[in-house]
Amino acid sequence: MNMALLRTQTIHNWRDDFPIFANKLNGKNLVYLDTASSAQKPQAVLHALNAAYTDHYANVHRGLYAFSQQQTEQFEKVREKVAHFLHAPENYCVVFTRNTTEAINLVAQSWGRAFLKDGDEIVLSSLEHHANIVPWQLLQKEIKFDIRVAPLNIYGEIDLESLTALLNSKTKLVALNHISNAIGSKLDVEKVRAMIDEHAPHAKFLVDGSQSVVHGPVHLNHFAPDFFVFTGHKLYGPNGVGCLVAPKSLLDSMPPYQGGGDMIERVSFSNTTFQNAPARFEAGTPAISEVIALGAAVDYLQSIGMEKI
Repeated sequence: MNMALLRTQTIHNWRDDFPIFANKLNGKNLVYLDTASSAQKPQAVLHALNAAYTDHYANVHRGLYAFSQQQTEQFEKVREKVAHFLHAPENYCVVFTRNTTEAINLVAQSWGRAFLKDGDEIVLSSLEHHANIVPWQLLQKEIKFDIRVAPLNIYGEIDLESLTALLNSKTKLVALNHISNAIGSKLDVEKVRAMIDEHAPHAKFLVDGSQSVVHGPVHLNHFAPDFFVFTGHKLYGPNGVGCLVAPKSLLDSMPPYQGGGDMIERVSFSNTTFQNAPARFEAGTPAISEVIALGAAVDYLQSIGMEKI
C-alpha cells in the first residue's frame, strides 16, 4: 500500500465506542476478557436504549396515537434487521424472547410438548451449555423420550462420526451449539444438516448461535436450521432480549408457550383464539426499548462488518 495513502487514512480506535473503557481499574486502563459471558455496550446501543425511553416511549401494537405508532414501527423493524443480519430465508420468522435460555425453553415447552412422545429420541452433545440440557430434562419428566449425547473428539469438537451413529428413525430433534462458549470449538452446521437429512429426515435441527452471531457472518440460508437461537447481551446489545428464528409455518404449528397480552386474537370465557407467529409467542408487554437497542447493536456491527470482526 502507498505509505502516503496509509498515513492519511483514519485508524478507528474501537475502544472509544465503549464508554466503560474510559474507566480505570487499579489505576490502569481497563481490559475486559469476559465477552463470552456478556459483552460491554457501545455508545450507539446506549443511545438507542435511552432514546427509546425519552423520545417517544409508549407500548407497542395497541395504541393509535403517534408515540405508540412510532415505537411499534421501530420495534417491528428490528425483526427485519435480525433476519437480514442472519441471512435468514424469506419464510423464516423472528420471535423476541428474553435470551437464549428462554428461547430454548420455548421450543421445549411448545414444540417438544406438542410433538415429542414416549420412546422418541433427541440428540445433544457433551459440549452443550446447560441451557440446552436442563429444559429437555424437565420435559423428560413428563414425556418419556430418550436423551442421547454425542461425545467430543480429541480436538474438543463434537465427534461427527459418533453423532451420525446416534441418528435414526426415532430421532426427533438434534440440538447443538454452533460455537462453544467454553472452548471455542465450531460446529460444521452445514455438514450436520446433511447428516440429519440423510439419517433422520423427520428430525428438527436446533442451533444455539449465542457465540456464532458474535464471531462472524451467519448464513441461515446455508444450513436451514428449524430453530436458531441467540441472546442480545452477548451481541453488544442490552440485557433481557434474545431471539428465536424459525420457519413461520413451523412456529404456527406450535401451541402458545405463555398466555396474555398481544398473543391473543380474540378472548372470551368460553373460547380464546391466538395470533399467528411471531405474536403468539410474545405474551405481555415485550422488552420494547431493549429490542430497539438490539437493532442498534446489529446496525453497529454491520457498520464494522462481521467479516472483520
